[in-house]
Amino acid sequence: PEFLFTVLLLLSAVAGFVGSLTGLGGGVVLVPVYTLVLGVPIEYAAGASLVSTIATSLGTSVAYVRDRITNVRIGMSLEVATSLGALTGSLAVALIYSLGLQRLVYVVFGTVLLLSSYTQMKVLTTARRAAPPPDRWTKRLRLYGRYYDALEGREVEYYGVRWWLGALVMFSAGVVSGFLGIGGGALKVLAMDWAMALPIKVSTATSNFMIGVTAATSSAVYWAHGYIQPFLASATALGVLLGAFAGSKILPRLKSRSVRLIFTAILIILGLQMILRGVWS
Repeated sequence: PEFLFTVLLLLSAVAGFVGSLTGLGGGVVLVPVYTLVLGVPIEYAAGASLVSTIATSLGTSVAYVRDRITNVRIGMSLEVATSLGALTGSLAVALIYSLGLQRLVYVVFGTVLLLSSYTQMKVLTTARRAAPPPDRWTKRLRLYGRYYDALEGREVEYYGVRWWLGALVMFSAGVVSGFLGIGGGALKVLAMDWAMALPIKVSTATSNFMIGVTAATSSAVYWAHGYIQPFLASATALGVLLGAFAGSKILPRLKSRSVRLIFTAILIILGLQMILRGVWS
């Protein structure tokens, strides 16, 4: 048990580190590793992942809020949509698990990650994205903010647009979170970066702030169905918390393009692996 706990701790620490840097949450790395490498049934891997996602959010949010990278107002305005989606997704996947259709979850997991990576690559091929002008949502919900960019050595001012579109993507992110047992950070970052035209660092930090609430909503359903195994979840949560804390110290010093490249590469690799597992298992 001690050796297994150490292995789980190290793996989850790496996942937490990556999840913190990309805003994905540790679950997007943990679920494939636990299922593909350690052979953990996907429903229990997802349950542990949700617990770890809460730990990731706790471990990174304090630092990001303190550094004013997280936009709390925008995050709270979108939280209702993503929580409703999380409840919908977790109830749906509980039915699928009861029917023995775990292979479907693998394929959906991989497909969501590949679609997300495609959107990110489209942004990477654009030299500079033109920011849409402020709209009525910008003014009505006061979607403004600023943060200090340590790399550039200056204050960066920004604003968000198309809140309604961000909320729709956030609902989808919640469904993905509940269905796959992850924080839904991949779509949360896309909602704020692509739909609302927020800076990638702000999107990543605010995603980390939001994923804890989303995961808590889903984990209640997973716990009720017995998909959260205490030993696995405790080792995972501790490791992810340590890794997430380390990642939160590095993000402010990274280039935005570097963050996006890491984000895209992880999505492609894990997406392909999960689809292959679902098709060939």
